[in-house]
Amino acid sequence: MQKSNFLNSNESLIVRISFVILFLICVTPFVGSALALFLGIGFALFFKNPFEQQSATLSKWLLKISVVGLGFNVDVMQVIEVSRSSLVLTIVSITAIIGLGEILSQLFKLSRNTGTLISFGTAICGGSAIAAMAPVIKAKQDEIAVALAIVFSLNAIGLLIFPWLGHYFELTESQFALWSAQAIHDTSSVVGAAAAYGPVALAMATTIKLTRAMWIVPYTALAGVFWRSEERASIPLFIIGFLMAAAINTLLPEFEAIWHTCYVIGKELLVGTLFLIGAGISKQVLKQCGWQPFAMATVLWIIVSSILLLLIFDGFIK
Repeated sequence: MQKSNFLNSNESLIVRISFVILFLICVTPFVGSALALFLGIGFALFFKNPFEQQSATLSKWLLKISVVGLGFNVDVMQVIEVSRSSLVLTIVSITAIIGLGEILSQLFKLSRNTGTLISFGTAICGGSAIAAMAPVIKAKQDEIAVALAIVFSLNAIGLLIFPWLGHYFELTESQFALWSAQAIHDTSSVVGAAAAYGPVALAMATTIKLTRAMWIVPYTALAGVFWRSEERASIPLFIIGFLMAAAINTLLPEFEAIWHTCYVIGKELLVGTLFLIGAGISKQVLKQCGWQPFAMATVLWIIVSSILLLLIFDGFIK
């Protein structure tokens, strides 16, 4: 009996140490967002999260800190300049995608939070948008994990197939930049796909995506009105921090190296957070999730990508 207890104790210690080591590895530049998320999910499924409660608490704080850090890579003036010519289109497209997502969520019988996170991630900028929206709507850990897992799965697919589709449809670099920046969920995947397509596509797609990311703020503030209707609506502090970080980056360019470091830290913390969130997934959660969220997100993505491509072909978006 004592020997059995000793072995179980050692196994538990090894699992805890392995968990901490994996988390620390995930906050290094060697691990990407999707890999970190799936490492967390894999660990939870095979070994079970040894710090379930602590991970849930830490991930909520790291999500907020990460969003602030991402603001240090946003140039407010450049965003304003790009936004002027596409203000109406951006508002209409984001609102339409979120609205369509809500309709599909009801058709596929998703929970309100899961559907909102997927829709918001599709409409604006993937993981960053989900990270910003999650605390505003008070999403549960499993809802965040499911939404992120789906979005990053589609990100990986988009990163692979979009350059091929762009060449197949003979899109110019400018056209591809417009399409990829609005149809691919996450900024990192947009940059990867655009870089594979050409230097003009890369520069243009990055600017468009960062411009779109700024819409996290008004839409999360608006969501706060609906999810906290009994309270006075207010912009969460971490979103204010995001705006301040963007303003600091714009107004004090002489400290670019410092702001870039802050952005990198925020980005790596987000990757580490994804590991913690993934580790919150259990077999029970996956059974509860079912096929509906994946089907809903895929249908939404295909519809959005197809309509955007048609509008670019017709010259409506340029």
